[in-house]
Amino acid sequence: MNWVQVTTLEALKAQGRTRLELDGRSVLVLWYEGQVYAIEDRCTHDDGPLAEGEVEAGKIICPRHGARFDLATGRGTLPAPKPVRVYQTKVEDGQVFVGYEERTLR
Repeated sequence: MNWVQVTTLEALKAQGRTRLELDGRSVLVLWYEGQVYAIEDRCTHDDGPLAEGEVEAGKIICPRHGARFDLATGRGTLPAPKPVRVYQTKVEDGQVFVGYEERTLR
């Protein structure tokens, strides 16, 4: 597992979310209920940006059609039953990192 530094924990707590690019994919990093989550920032129903959605009960809601994706597992609900990709996260010395497999980077 390789790790990329994204932001500081302090900044993520203040902003609530941020984005980064990994292998041509937009990744959404969120601070929610005391935890850091990272998911692909793309609804599997119509490619809508999940970063524009609200978070409720551990799920992010696609602003286009209301599909919900679990922040921990990526599982979706209709109209998007296909899950989104989730990424491992960690915090070290106040820095937030997102994990990726080397084969995902070109």
